[in-house]
Amino acid sequence: MNSVVLIGRLTRDPEVRYTPSTQMAVATFTLAIDRPTGQGKEKQTDFPRITVFGKMAENCERFLKKGRLVGVQGRIQTGSYKNKEGQTVYTTDVVANNVEFLEWGDNKQSTASMEGIPEGFSENDGDIPF
Repeated sequence: MNSVVLIGRLTRDPEVRYTPSTQMAVATFTLAIDRPTGQGKEKQTDFPRITVFGKMAENCERFLKKGRLVGVQGRIQTGSYKNKEGQTVYTTDVVANNVEFLEWGDNKQSTASMEGIPEGFSENDGDIPF
């Protein structure tokens, strides 16, 4: 089984490129995720690189910015390449199946007043129906 679920904040805006053959969007970004530590120990943070494909990649480019909180569900993928010096560099990425936007805007404005809000989202009057 290869499954991962992460919650963290973007360290920079997503970068999007398009594949040459199919023109599919590919977004990459890095999350800052606090690592659990014992009481009294120094806080540690991991910075996994996330890769997203297709329409979800385009939505990430459109709606995510540095510092936003997101949830990512996907799988771990490893790879390698030769750098300019001919040395092998090993990589580990999270390939996301789903990216949940856990924060919108600057948290001072309502989602209904945001430009380009995704279809299906609307302003909540603050009352929770349960």
